[in-house]
Amino acid sequence: MTSDIKLLDYLKVRRSTPALQLAEPGPSKTEIEEILRLAVRVPDHGKLAPWRFVVYRGEERVRMGETALRIALEKNPELDLQQQEAERTRFTRAPVVIAVISTAKPHFKIPEWEQVMSAGAVCLNLIFAANASGFAANWLTEWLAFDSAFLTEIEVGAEEKVAGFIHIGSTTFPPVERPRPELADVVTWVGDV
Repeated sequence: MTSDIKLLDYLKVRRSTPALQLAEPGPSKTEIEEILRLAVRVPDHGKLAPWRFVVYRGEERVRMGETALRIALEKNPELDLQQQEAERTRFTRAPVVIAVISTAKPHFKIPEWEQVMSAGAVCLNLIFAANASGFAANWLTEWLAFDSAFLTEIEVGAEEKVAGFIHIGSTTFPPVERPRPELADVVTWVGDV
């Protein structure tokens, strides 16, 4: 995807690339910083920045996969070799994985739900920014985002939640369209139309 594509044209064809189809090269540190600078340009009532990022690159992704495998085996020692490999490679499917951590908390003026939605907006903006920078991306959570043992390992606080793990890399796979909802199924018109 080129960075000079018009926004409307991009939105007409935007889709996530499956994590298993992501490969090197991934964005450099400088490119990641620019992607993050773009990602934080989201609605954020009260300017709270109710999210933070953890960027996993290089060998740290391997360590994270080994941690996921260890915890998965503690929960289910019967995992076959294929399932173990899936756990081991969770963070090496893409050259870069960015955890978006929602830090939403009660506030005297800003509803917590608005803060959570801002974290979701950051996840989508990360994908948009990665695509605009010439990379493919995917937003995943999977069981890891909800597992207390894994969250403790990656130092996610008890009051925090993982909004998503954004996988970023390159791909040679052509984008494949998937069914989208029919507007008639998801839109209610009220008033004159």
